[in-house]
Amino acid sequence: MSTNTRTTALESRHRALGSDLAQSWNSLPIPQNYSTNAYDEVAATRYRAGLIEVTGLRIVNVTGPDALKFLNYLLTTDVSKAEPGDSHISNTVNDAGALIDDVLVYINGPNDYRISHGGGVFDEALREYAPKFNVKVEPDNDVHIISLQGPVALEVLAPHTPADLAGLGYFKHVKTTLFGKPVTLARGGYSGERGYEVFTSRADAGFIWDAILEAGKSKGVVPASWTCLDTVRVESGLLFFPFDMPHGDTTPWEVRADWTVDLSKPDFRGKAALAASKGKERSFITGLEVDSADAATPGAKIYAGGKEVGVVTSTCFSQHLMKSLAMAQIVPSHTALGTAVEIKDGDKTLPATVVRMPFYDPMRFRTHPPVRG
Repeated sequence: MSTNTRTTALESRHRALGSDLAQSWNSLPIPQNYSTNAYDEVAATRYRAGLIEVTGLRIVNVTGPDALKFLNYLLTTDVSKAEPGDSHISNTVNDAGALIDDVLVYINGPNDYRISHGGGVFDEALREYAPKFNVKVEPDNDVHIISLQGPVALEVLAPHTPADLAGLGYFKHVKTTLFGKPVTLARGGYSGERGYEVFTSRADAGFIWDAILEAGKSKGVVPASWTCLDTVRVESGLLFFPFDMPHGDTTPWEVRADWTVDLSKPDFRGKAALAASKGKERSFITGLEVDSADAATPGAKIYAGGKEVGVVTSTCFSQHLMKSLAMAQIVPSHTALGTAVEIKDGDKTLPATVVRMPFYDPMRFRTHPPVRG
């Protein structure tokens, strides 16, 4: 797989919005900030919709007679339980049962999968194990991913696609057209809001970006930066590999991802070690409200009774909730709701309290609207 620096077809648009594209993720420059206020972008995402480029995700196509068997060996979930049109959330671990990446599998058809993965080393596992299976593994650096997140996303996109977007279930996807261009539309995202991710080609990415903004202009849709994206994902309790996995060999149990592990399926990489580690968690991902007017510093140590009990992983000051929020890895004995701890943040000591996560919309009604009978 190529490790060359990647480029985005939307570079000129990000620069016109005020980004210097000085930061990158997975070798792709990203718009960490625009000239607009990131908190205004958060408000737009929460009440209207924000348009975010997430092409920084690594995309790999896996096909061939052994594709299902191959993915089932590398992933902790049972991919055979998913159907064409499903988007299947999973994780991958090493031989020691430690997380090495988070993975989203798009099932296109029998032995035909698109894989989206983050900042870990899943690509290395693909390279190592592909020769042992009858599969073809092809990185896709042409695809661009444009994510429209927020309550008006459906009404902005639906008039411009023949797909039944209103009937598309959460974490489902469909090949269709949008503004007359071939795309895959996937319902999901990283915001805690109803949203859709548009998979398009490099050639069409600029057109799609402009068309969405034009279609959403009257509804208050705005471009949103990665600072906005990081804020809404923390508010929504969504993890970011590897930042919320500070041990270096964090297990799925320690990030409360038990639901991504199927120990009943046939052997998969790291299965025995992963099974043996259950019940031996050193810490759990935990939500904290921090008594501070600012965001705490990721990496700050957490104490209780003078003893170190954890570390801060992801933070934000949420103007939407008017609270300083932190996700942290904390020893099991101090993760009960209401537990008081202290964060040693430089020369400051910040009182904090264990609270329920996600901080925003804890019942997930925004992404999973309740069915009224």
